[in-house]
Amino acid sequence: MQNEFLRRLVPLFGEPALERFAGLKVILFGVGGVGSWCAEALARSGVSNLTLVDSDVVVASNINRQLPAESYTIGQPKAEVLARRLNRLRPEVNAVPKVALYEPGDAENFGLKDFDVVVDAIDSLKAKVDLLVSAVNSGAVVVSSMGAAGRLDPTLVRHGSIWATGGCPLAKKIRTALRAQNFSGDFEAVYSLERPSPHYIAKPEPGSVRPSLGSAMPVTATFGMTLASLVLKKFSGLQ
Repeated sequence: MQNEFLRRLVPLFGEPALERFAGLKVILFGVGGVGSWCAEALARSGVSNLTLVDSDVVVASNINRQLPAESYTIGQPKAEVLARRLNRLRPEVNAVPKVALYEPGDAENFGLKDFDVVVDAIDSLKAKVDLLVSAVNSGAVVVSSMGAAGRLDPTLVRHGSIWATGGCPLAKKIRTALRAQNFSGDFEAVYSLERPSPHYIAKPEPGSVRPSLGSAMPVTATFGMTLASLVLKKFSGLQ
């Protein structure tokens, strides 16, 4: 085993699995309320090579749910803040920030074929669908977050094939878009069975045309932790 930092994982996974985790190359798209917690869980579980993609900077309204967001990090790129945090966890961690926005057609710019795992935690529907199709076609293991906003109950978070997701409006839109592209592949999706809260209202934030989506950390973090768990189980040899 690498060192004492990961000793408590040996009874769960075994040292061969931890060696596999250490060698994985993971790229995460979106390190906000979902992706940041996924990255943290992976880094604390022995995954050492993480590329963090996000174009946003920390704003005050992120503090209720996003790991990079603290009062003193406001205005700093989320990917850079999170990379610094993860690189302090263990000497072996190599978290590389990439302050960039994924847009349809950008797959080659991110070298998806160089990664073992692609974690999707982005919001834009068109970009999300393009990323998912490109990532599956690259041969990587793909895990994707569906809609976490507007939910209050983390016990209703589920995971499964994208084709079996139910009760999630975003997942329905993604399935429709995938069928329109004649996509026949599959990937694991994390979603919620909970209907959005009746108090959930999407309005643009001041000075922005983007809607402000009501989101709570107990749910978004559960989404992120579930994504990380799926990756670990996939490469543990226990499934």
